Amino acid sequence: MPLQLFAHPFSSYCQKVLTALYENATPFEFRMLDDPDGPAMRELTELWPMRRFPVLVDDGRAVIEASCIIEYLALYHPGPVQLVPDDPRAALEVRLMDRFFDNYISTPQQKMVFDAIRAPQDRDPYGVAEARAMLETSYAWLEKKLQGRQWAAGDDFSLADCAAAPFLFYADWTHAIGAEFATVHAYRRRLLARPSFARAVDEARPYRSFFPLGAPDRD
Repeated sequence: MPLQLFAHPFSSYCQKVLTALYENATPFEFRMLDDPDGPAMRELTELWPMRRFPVLVDDGRAVIEASCIIEYLALYHPGPVQLVPDDPRAALEVRLMDRFFDNYISTPQQKMVFDAIRAPQDRDPYGVAEARAMLETSYAWLEKKLQGRQWAAGDDFSLADCAAAPFLFYADWTHAIGAEFATVHAYRRRLLARPSFARAVDEARPYRSFFPLGAPDRD
């Protein structure tokens, strides 16, 4: 029975898992979540009542949370690209960077997007200002952290880069990465050129009009 991925191609967390799947050409069935009342969403709700995605299903077993899905794939469906190193010290650095991109790039970016979706009377200007400040701090930290590195955790593409790719992609749309962060810009370009992520980006192009802040005419 093939792996099933309940996902939407425009979701950053889904793109994180798709990048990992495409890196290793792992076969799977894409269960498109394009209708909140459709059969795929009803099935997802049975598997995971939180109705958050992506969710990977492997022979009836539901695996939740993007990072855990990629770790699961590394254990049970490994491929030629080792996204989580065997060496525990190297693996710790990969996981540290993965958590950085989740918590300090994606979280503030999504806070700004969700605020834009709200009715005007429900918006949170203070929270948005905090999110912008966090992204500025995160860009500055990442600028230093990436010095001398090809990828997020060193020389090898990893779980951390699967996280960085969609999160930096949308973060730059939401709160532009300043010109002073040349190393971050160069890293983002390398991610966009990576065939696995480039495929995920291309598959999401038809949905760009849905971006609440307006998708820029680039990338």
